[in-house]
Amino acid sequence: MADATIVLLTLVLYKITLLGIGIWAKSKNRSSSDFFLASRELGPWTAALSACASSSSAWTLLGISGAAYIWGLSAIWLLPSVIVGFLINWLWVAPRIAHLSRKEKALTLTDLMIAEPYGKHCDTIRHVAIFIIVFSFTFYIGAQFKAAGASFHSALNINFTLAVILGAFIIMLYTFMGGFWAVSITDTLQGLLMCLTAIILPTAAIMHIGGIEPLINSLLYHNAGAPTGITGHHTGIAALGFIVGLLGIGIGYPGQPHVVTRLMALRNKQSLEQGRVIAITWALVVYSGMLLLGWSAKMFVPNLIDGETVFLVSANQLFSPVISGIMIAAVLSAVMSTADSQILVVSSALSYDSYHTIDRQKHSLVLSRMTVLAVCFFAALLALFLDQSIFDRVLFAWHAVGSSFGPPLIIRLMGRQISNRYVLMSMLSGFLLTVIFHNLPELPGDLAERWIPFLSALTIAYFGSFKMYRKTL
Repeated sequence: MADATIVLLTLVLYKITLLGIGIWAKSKNRSSSDFFLASRELGPWTAALSACASSSSAWTLLGISGAAYIWGLSAIWLLPSVIVGFLINWLWVAPRIAHLSRKEKALTLTDLMIAEPYGKHCDTIRHVAIFIIVFSFTFYIGAQFKAAGASFHSALNINFTLAVILGAFIIMLYTFMGGFWAVSITDTLQGLLMCLTAIILPTAAIMHIGGIEPLINSLLYHNAGAPTGITGHHTGIAALGFIVGLLGIGIGYPGQPHVVTRLMALRNKQSLEQGRVIAITWALVVYSGMLLLGWSAKMFVPNLIDGETVFLVSANQLFSPVISGIMIAAVLSAVMSTADSQILVVSSALSYDSYHTIDRQKHSLVLSRMTVLAVCFFAALLALFLDQSIFDRVLFAWHAVGSSFGPPLIIRLMGRQISNRYVLMSMLSGFLLTVIFHNLPELPGDLAERWIPFLSALTIAYFGSFKMYRKTL
């Protein structure tokens, strides 16, 4: 078991650092553009690592390693699904959304959803977008709080309720003060911590079991009860559905407000080119590392009741109490700080996007800070009282948001104009179908939930658009 004193000391130092960043960033926030997009001055490292960290965290460190532990070799399909999403965002979305958001002076993804700013349905689009973001991301944020609270409770026997409340309070405080600047810098630290851990912990696990050869033999022939096939227990058409369903995770990336805002905030073309190399390399290292950790841990801790604790259990078994304490405290502090990006997105939706008059720049900065308080409060309640796995909760929110915003954004970035009516229909289709299929019996790889809502929304957006005759992106 990790040394409690070391863990708590590391945790306190980390949180002091976050608060210091929040205080520093507070002086840089003089307008809504500062608070929500850091005045579009993010460099390659900050943009790339903060985008990576905000799209990952608890789902990656605990969910991916847990899936590898439980699913066995078939979890390998999670890697290409994520890499495809990173490639779409950094190679195709990033240059187009940076240009379009500057051209239209958009500060949020909702701004870009309204292709006809003076047409009908503008208010309705904003209200629907606000509802989708608040509904989905409150679950998402609650999952982050729950992940950290449960992890500290498991590792250190800290009261779960106290861990959630304290973590939520610290995140609320530096996000309240520093806005996008604070969130981006703290997420950059988080991304570095995740990458370092994804190298050290899996390497130690592989060395502990005797190297790569025993790991390969275990995955292919005997994996302590986990499936050994590349499609798990699925065969025939179900196996194909399982693969396609998992690959569908990648299509959710373009519609994630907390990720694409980093792309909107890139300083220039050079920052974009450097940032895409950093981001894709990071994804390969971190996701591969968590898969290797889950697979390796199956050999030396084969009977975990909760697979999502494999990260913590491995850290405690493979390192001394001091080292494991530092690793758990630092990385799980970073896990909790991921929620800041989602909090800022919900805050911007409830404050900036709800003000569509000429005075919204004046009022939204104050209101945005007030909504940070409310979002943290309700997300903490969800973390304490809603019982659902981190993996499932995050993926539901991910696809609900991705299928709502991704299709109309993709059509706009293709240089096509969409009427507001079809934007609204596309968003509603993506969101409602995700909710419906989430509550129906699950198909292999959640095939229906991941593809049908997205393709339906994309089809509606496309047929409600037309090619613009002026120069496009």
